[in-house]
Parts: sequence; C-alpha cells; structure tokens
Amino acid sequence: MPKYIIEREIPNAGQLSADQLQQISQKSCCILNDMGPQIQWVESYVTDDKIYCIYIAPDKQSIKTHAERGEFPANSIAEVKTMINPTTAEHNRA
Repeated sequence: MPKYIIEREIPNAGQLSADQLQQISQKSCCILNDMGPQIQWVESYVTDDKIYCIYIAPDKQSIKTHAERGEFPANSIAEVKTMINPTTAEHNRA
C-alpha cells in the first residue's frame, strides 16, 4: 500500500503544548478508526510552523477525507516512491 508525506501548515505548531498535541492525536485516531484499517498514521514531525505526517493509505483521497473530517490542513500530499538512507551508499559485493 502506498506511503504518503502530508505537509500541514499550522502557525506556531512548535509551540503546541503536550496536551494540545494529545488532543489533536486523539481526534486523528478516532477518525482513522472510523475510516477503517486501510488508512494508517505512522508518525509525525512537528516544526515551528508545520507538521509533517507519514501515512499509509490506498490513495490521496483517503488522506484528504481524513483531513476534512478532522478539520486538519493538508497543504501538500506526496506519495513516497522510494526511501534511501546512509546504507543506500553501500555497495553490495557478492
């Protein structure tokens, strides 16, 4: 199933309290539970003015529906085509 990165523009996101982040997370999880197991929230990264979320979903529309139901912004939704990391630089030798 495809993996997506969602960019959510939220002014002062980095200033949200632990309680506020918990409330947002609970709201998101409730909506995901209602939508069924085909869409999954993997993790999110909070920066000063944005939250970047990683989701597994069948399509972009599922992510848009989740955002609309939760009244979360989804300013950008990009499908992950592949992942790389430092081990990608290593050459496999037989």
